[in-house]
Amino acid sequence: MSKLFEIMSSGKGEIADLVRPLVEVEAGPAAPASTETSAKADVLETAPPEAEVSTATAPFAGQIRTLNLRVAAPSPLLPFEPGQWRASEQYRILRTKIVQHPKQPRMIVISSPAAGDGKSVSAINTAAALSLKNEGYVLLLDADFRKSALHYLLGLPESPGLTEVLRGRCTLEKALVRAQEFPNLFVMSAGTTPANPVELLDSAAWQMLSGTLRGMFQYIVVDSPPVGAVADYDLIQAVCDGVILVVRPDHTNRHLCKASLAAVPEAKLLGALLNCVPEWLLARRAGADHYYYYSSEKSYEKNELRESGAGKSKGQATAAP
Repeated sequence: MSKLFEIMSSGKGEIADLVRPLVEVEAGPAAPASTETSAKADVLETAPPEAEVSTATAPFAGQIRTLNLRVAAPSPLLPFEPGQWRASEQYRILRTKIVQHPKQPRMIVISSPAAGDGKSVSAINTAAALSLKNEGYVLLLDADFRKSALHYLLGLPESPGLTEVLRGRCTLEKALVRAQEFPNLFVMSAGTTPANPVELLDSAAWQMLSGTLRGMFQYIVVDSPPVGAVADYDLIQAVCDGVILVVRPDHTNRHLCKASLAAVPEAKLLGALLNCVPEWLLARRAGADHYYYYSSEKSYEKNELRESGAGKSKGQATAAP
């Protein structure tokens, strides 16, 4: 495994020069800072709140609710519409790295050194990008019982969810929601906050559920608590194939970042994802006359060239080797 962390200097500060990322997710004009709380803006509703659109059977025993996703506007969530090509391409690069990873991970934990690094937003966008391949079903699972955010960010019901399934209070099918806008994407919220999440995860029910989900979905993206913050994370990581650590150059504490990287078993560390990355020197080739763009419309590429002056894109996809 390549070296992911190198101490440049001691003390607190930005960690942009310390982490070698699995991929960098750049925050352009269409994608403001991606944090767990950044979506608390006016809600753009594509359907009435909690409106059930239809039911889906898929390869499951019972019917699954299909609901519209309702996200804040503007939002860094689901950047796959025209005009958001920069963030969209970065998440597709991340998807490619996951799909082509030699270990072929299927159940993946998205975590971070601390709260506010953007792990929940990154988990949503990663799962959505994987679902766009149309080669299998993808589950986005909220296992962060103590600070669950996925249902809020996506405008979905809080329960029933993972808590109710592990307690045997509802079937798995009743806790699942299929996204109307992403037919291959399923979501399971954390459910009602339990008094002691550790007891739910340190159980045979969690082990059995993990095995069941592997048989139903091609990929499972799990939003977990921060690394080392609570015992929950270790119990979640234990049943998963790999871990992606989300770090933010302007937010993450370098000491927490180093400790988190050390806490993840080397065999399971897939890489680090840099969130809210500003434009930097390596984001473009100095003096180059041509750039590749991710856009479905040629007119959009031409507009970008005109607006940027000397033919330099305002938001170009970049990724570390």
